[in-house]
Amino acid sequence: MDAVRPYEARDREACLALFDGNCPRFFDPSERAEYEAFLDGLDWPYQVIERDGRVVACGGHTPEPDGTTVSLCWGMVEARLHRAGLGAALTQARLAAARARPGVRTVRLETSQHTRGFYERFGFRVVRVRADGFGPGIDACEMRLEIAQGSDQPGTDSSTAPRGSASNARVTRLRPWAGT
Repeated sequence: MDAVRPYEARDREACLALFDGNCPRFFDPSERAEYEAFLDGLDWPYQVIERDGRVVACGGHTPEPDGTTVSLCWGMVEARLHRAGLGAALTQARLAAARARPGVRTVRLETSQHTRGFYERFGFRVVRVRADGFGPGIDACEMRLEIAQGSDQPGTDSSTAPRGSASNARVTRLRPWAGT
């Protein structure tokens, strides 16, 4: 049985293995140092999905300074388990956490062209694309979802969540955008 729980320092190596397993299609290897620094300095919610005592997915969210936006960050699923519903479960958990924050109206994420279709199924829309923004052949797609707290917005009801999506790698990052 799968369990979603908060990240703990003991999960670091398992999360790095998930990252490595999703290179080079979903992450550029040059991003690993940034992800390591993220894990080492974690000061916002980050979750893992554990199956049979093993971390098989991870992802987090952070409030933005405007107080009305939450960004999904560094989400990923073990490569051999793509298309198994883990990404949907992780996304639902992160969206539920965002909705629980008072005043939040928007969820933002940055993902690649490889996973944008997955997030579109949750109601996210592309607002900006930067070619090769994460590395050669990995475009940066900024996406947004407008939410209403305590409502049944797309992606919150497990009966309507996408299943078996081809894009369960959940490549989301949190980065400032340079330019437009």
